[in-house]
Amino acid sequence: MKDLEKICKIAVVQASPVLFNKEKTIEKAVMLIKKASENDSNMIVFPEAFIPAYPRGFSYGYIVGSRTMEGREDWKRYYDNSVIVPSCDTDIIGEAAREANAYVSMGITERDPINCTLYCTQLFFGPDGSLLGKHRKLKPTGTERCIWGEGDGSGLTTIDTEFGTVGSLICWENYMPLARVAMYQKGVSIYLAPTADSREEWQATMKHIALEGRCFVIGCNQYVTKSMYPTDFKCQDEIEKCPEDMCPGGSCIIDPFGKYIAGPVWNKEEILYAELDMDQVVLSRMDFDPTGHYSRPDVFKLSINED
Repeated sequence: MKDLEKICKIAVVQASPVLFNKEKTIEKAVMLIKKASENDSNMIVFPEAFIPAYPRGFSYGYIVGSRTMEGREDWKRYYDNSVIVPSCDTDIIGEAAREANAYVSMGITERDPINCTLYCTQLFFGPDGSLLGKHRKLKPTGTERCIWGEGDGSGLTTIDTEFGTVGSLICWENYMPLARVAMYQKGVSIYLAPTADSREEWQATMKHIALEGRCFVIGCNQYVTKSMYPTDFKCQDEIEKCPEDMCPGGSCIIDPFGKYIAGPVWNKEEILYAELDMDQVVLSRMDFDPTGHYSRPDVFKLSINED
């Protein structure tokens, strides 16, 4: 590994969007970036689909063999509040990153500028405000597939920073063994795992990835209750059937030895702060380097189509 800055001050934002309202959620994101910058954060991480929301609880009228017009109209509302990349919306976030002098990873629902497909996307901004890249979720899970299209290998994005290589897999992509190996092969030492999974079992996954990849793992989730939802959807009855605690969170920061540095945090909005000692990555790989001396390239090969 090349020589790196020794300490990365990271901020992990566990918060709720202003649900299904792109403009107000971007305003809140800018405020949270500013707040995190007051702690001299070098890197600020937001959850999966923070803008405009993770559409928990909705079926959008999908039934095998048919759809409903009411579901289509609720989906159109989600579509209208999704983010084109690049756009004036991403410019606002980039400017907030520049003012904070920090790397920012932001979860959005992305709207394709040409067709009408949506994607679950993680954006990466640099301290100069530039949009460094994006990662589209490769495999939406379950009925997410009715909402989001699939990304491809060209979006297996990693960002080289002065603190090390940063990469991201979204939610249950982290259960895809070969996707994880792809991140390890790219040299990821700060592994971002924005998610909508608030189960206790998810914590075991975060610890396993830290131990397997010998990297810092950043779990980041929203905190959302049913009372935060608008009350004027066409299919409002779907939300009314949901529990009050829609997503209790569980954001965490784990070191390369599988130990919690911060969190997990439950049942509230909070920004988690930690100083990542990047020497821990090297120390942890003395006896297990997943794509170095502990790999067997003569036996195993991973081919990635990044076109």
